[in-house]
Amino acid sequence: MTLSDPDHELVTEHLGREPTQAEAALFENLWSEHCAYRSSRPLLGAFESDGENVIVPPGDDAGVVAIPSSGDEDTYIAMGIESHNHPSYVDPFDGAATGVGGIVRDILSMGAYPIALTDSLYFGDFEKEYPRYLFEGVVEGISHYGNSIGVPTVAGSVAFHDGYEGNPLVNVACVGLTDGDRLVTAEAQEPGNKLVLVGRETGRDGMGGASFASEDLAEDAETEDRPAVQVGDPYSEKLLIECNEQLIDEDLIESARDLGAAGLGGASSELVAKGGLGGEIELDRVHQREPGMNGTEILLSESQERMVYEVEPGNVDRVAEIAERYDLRASVIGETTDDGIYHCTFEGETVVEADAEFLGEGAPMHDLDHAEPDRPERDLPEFDLEAAFETVVGSPNTASKRWVYRQYDHEVQVRTATPPGDDAAVLAIREAETGLAISAGADPNWTSAAPYEGARAVGLENATNLAAKGATPLAAVDCLNGGNPEKPDVYGGFKAIVDGLADVCSTLSTPVVGGNVSLYNDSVEGPIPPTPTLTMVGTKDGYDAPPMALSGEGTLLLVGGTDDGPALGGSELLARSGGSDRFPELPGNAAELIETIAAVADFESTLATHDVSHGGLAVSLAEMLTDDAGADVTVESSLAPFDEQPGRVVVETTDPDAVREAFDGVAPVEKLGAATADGTLSIEAGDASLTVDASEVAELRAVIEDEL
Repeated sequence: MTLSDPDHELVTEHLGREPTQAEAALFENLWSEHCAYRSSRPLLGAFESDGENVIVPPGDDAGVVAIPSSGDEDTYIAMGIESHNHPSYVDPFDGAATGVGGIVRDILSMGAYPIALTDSLYFGDFEKEYPRYLFEGVVEGISHYGNSIGVPTVAGSVAFHDGYEGNPLVNVACVGLTDGDRLVTAEAQEPGNKLVLVGRETGRDGMGGASFASEDLAEDAETEDRPAVQVGDPYSEKLLIECNEQLIDEDLIESARDLGAAGLGGASSELVAKGGLGGEIELDRVHQREPGMNGTEILLSESQERMVYEVEPGNVDRVAEIAERYDLRASVIGETTDDGIYHCTFEGETVVEADAEFLGEGAPMHDLDHAEPDRPERDLPEFDLEAAFETVVGSPNTASKRWVYRQYDHEVQVRTATPPGDDAAVLAIREAETGLAISAGADPNWTSAAPYEGARAVGLENATNLAAKGATPLAAVDCLNGGNPEKPDVYGGFKAIVDGLADVCSTLSTPVVGGNVSLYNDSVEGPIPPTPTLTMVGTKDGYDAPPMALSGEGTLLLVGGTDDGPALGGSELLARSGGSDRFPELPGNAAELIETIAAVADFESTLATHDVSHGGLAVSLAEMLTDDAGADVTVESSLAPFDEQPGRVVVETTDPDAVREAFDGVAPVEKLGAATADGTLSIEAGDASLTVDASEVAELRAVIEDEL
């Protein structure tokens, strides 16, 4: 990828001369889709990002939100999300690992300590060897990096869909903890302050990573694009985490930026531009691990585990002392200036001299054509209840993900009160006497069938996950993934998921405080489905939450949703069996519904809760089943167990009247039957019925673990 002719002409006109090699490469990366959001920024204004708890809105390395609590009101969380899709195709281990490292450093740059990770992963058909190879490598990379740095991976999702055959998605989010005194931003503060690079030495790995992420994957990407993939070292990252913590504790940092896309050039130019300042950079001063690097390589290398700090001159020596204590290098590479010019020298010669704001904000936005997505008609296959149950419950998409999350250390830092495998993780934020619930994911079946409605469903489903554990939404970050936006049908689907996700988050009064856009996820296999990954957090009093597993002692109710009849559009059943249908109707009072679900989850009479989503009621009941507790359930038709309408929760309760009273005027409450003490699931569905025991269900749900 090179600077396009129109961009080259614009840059030349602005500079009044031909750009140098370093300038051309820097503009190419900073004006890429990955950095400048040239195709997506015109759409992103649909998101609401303000609110009474929002401290730092989108535009920084991460968003920051205050935790409402009865304790310390000055407790903040920082949230960020990023994609490492193309790198994870070329090198699944390093691509995924460095995705974790990068998002953790985004949290560090806000003065926050990372306390949790989520991973949302999307691959091709699980039955094919190559997607399984990518899946195994990505999970290994995430577990290696996250476990090594001591940050628990507590939530996420995994989906398999043939639309990801040539382009997997790896979306990773991080949550960190800070407060008003420790908060730092990526906005340079004063001219004359020093710019200090702290971390590992700079090498030639990750060259042109931003531009690489902004083009379709070619057939030879695994070999040709390997130099664009960074190589991480989690042990250096752990040292950087602790070093950053001490620098913040001693109030030595004025502003900070993680070195991610476009390397030092991206981080330092954006830092000074956001403060309305300029920067003077001496590239020779950058500590390097490879001999003979030229100025362009030093400027654009995306070598990992590096941060750039703005430091007052009198504090530079102390910063260097602390970095040395943690076996990290620290180099004074330049200083902030008041002229607004980003100026870099190498071996005494100027290699970059451009307006800092023009570098970061000068890329013209794209005005692209879009085609409205088609709406599917009803065309249902014939199926019987027992075969459909086995197909859906035994699908890799709805099967147990234990093989994944057992590789992650989710207990490190001793905050995880509800671990992975439930609707949402719950962390103990003892500083605020508050439970923080976290949910993450998307469903490509939904957004393939109906991009707008499917994206709304993704938002509602994540909120329902939180509510099922007694929490109400606080904030969210999103990763919006799409194919080549120059194709009108692809851009139409992408626009629809943006509008749908923005709409539901607004309805839920949940500000979207940060995010990432990843386009050009296209390959010789075709474009990916439009995929709006969401990581949402919510809060509750205390850290206890009702379990997902049945107790065997209560009445089973299905709460939430609408009275609209079953619809299988976007369902796992149709994905596995063929056919099409309209997408399920979503409730119009989503905010009131979520608040009511959260309140009922915390009733003393509530014994178990579990949301109904991927795979429908059949999968929800199968997941609640244990060797000692089962369910005897009746539903209206053989379609009902497989309808994936979000905003519904199965509640096991000893006081069904209290639940009905809570939902009066809010949403339907349907009696499903009773929990039993025999470890057997019995379903009567119209004229059909089935009975399975816990061991049979466990065998169906073990497909991933059995295959791998």
